[in-house]
Amino acid sequence: MHAIEKLLAKKAGKATVHAGEFINCTIDIAGINDLYYQTVKSFGEMGGETVFDNKKIILFFDHYAPCATEKQADNHKKFREFAKAQGIKKLMDINEGVCHQLMADYGFSHPGEIIVITDSHTTTHGAFGAFGTGVGATDLATILVTGKLWFKVPEIIRINLIGKLQKGVYAKDVILHIIGDLKADYGVYKAIEFCGPILKDFNISERMALCNMTTELGAKTSYIQPDKITTDFLQKHGVHNYTIYHTDEDYKYTADLTYDVTNIGPQIAAPFSVDNVDNINKFAGLHVDQAYLGSCTGGRVEDFAIAAKILEGKKVHNGTRMILVPASRSVLEKCIEKKYIQTLIAAGATLATPGCAACLGIHQGLIAADEVCISSTNRNFPGRMGNLKGRIYLASPASVATAALYGEITSPQKFFERGLCS
Repeated sequence: MHAIEKLLAKKAGKATVHAGEFINCTIDIAGINDLYYQTVKSFGEMGGETVFDNKKIILFFDHYAPCATEKQADNHKKFREFAKAQGIKKLMDINEGVCHQLMADYGFSHPGEIIVITDSHTTTHGAFGAFGTGVGATDLATILVTGKLWFKVPEIIRINLIGKLQKGVYAKDVILHIIGDLKADYGVYKAIEFCGPILKDFNISERMALCNMTTELGAKTSYIQPDKITTDFLQKHGVHNYTIYHTDEDYKYTADLTYDVTNIGPQIAAPFSVDNVDNINKFAGLHVDQAYLGSCTGGRVEDFAIAAKILEGKKVHNGTRMILVPASRSVLEKCIEKKYIQTLIAAGATLATPGCAACLGIHQGLIAADEVCISSTNRNFPGRMGNLKGRIYLASPASVATAALYGEITSPQKFFERGLCS
């Protein structure tokens, strides 16, 4: 069996499972973000009175942080009342940040566990050797009542990363290249495993970016085999008790792909699809109205370090605005400690509250019709960050910062030797 299958078998109380099999699994972490108050309503409609285990439930106020409408504020109020009534202590309020980053910050993401959150990018937690997946309100309500949820055991695709990264090329560029090659429907309800020698060059932040964007391939979940980088991170965050599963040597993957990253330059996904990917040089010189640095894909300490390196002692281009959205309070605090935020503010950037912000098109950085935004986020659909006619180009944090400096899409490669901003 694959490590993912062994994990699922354990949670289903079975000796073995196989791809395509339907199983009912015990859930280790159930997370609800503030878009999904319907979860609480459905819990009541199902006859739920007391949640299955209030220690395994986390409420995240990240999409509406802070609230921009009366309706959002009302949702938060009702969530707080629900948490109090159910004795749920893990309520991440508007000062905390994005759910996926908080899971890492607080050491909630563990190898060998099932993490289910009402957010499609829960695939992020494959970076820790967990089975992370997103669900809707009804499925999450089912978990609140029973502590379990059904799954179809996914087929598993292995992506082997070899070669040597060019200067100024990061995990975001690698995953964009893969999405552009395989296209957005390639991995529907499949698991994507990353392996290969390149992973040793990717810290947890980079691995989270890889796994996060498997959602854009349609993947049910993602996976990276835990190694020393994983265990060192977990130990640093006070996590010591977990189970690591290993794949049998004779396991047969649904597909076994290899990408040599040597020739992958900085990438960009052009409107209006995440798989509309090309080398950044194809769009060089395109004026940028907004450069957006943040989200669960590209809002971590390492991302702000790269941007600060590029913009230190310089100014954001006149006619371009730059918005900074740290993925969490902890990220913000560390970036202030390292003076990345001060450097970027001195360059003319605007700091927003940690959270999802404009990534979902609600507040804190929306764009107008015909404006161009280069973003470190994960989606560029029409209307994703505001007006339906706004154009979003997805790129690495380095490319975002470079565009902010020059006021147009520009390759960041001339700035970097790999590792300077790690």
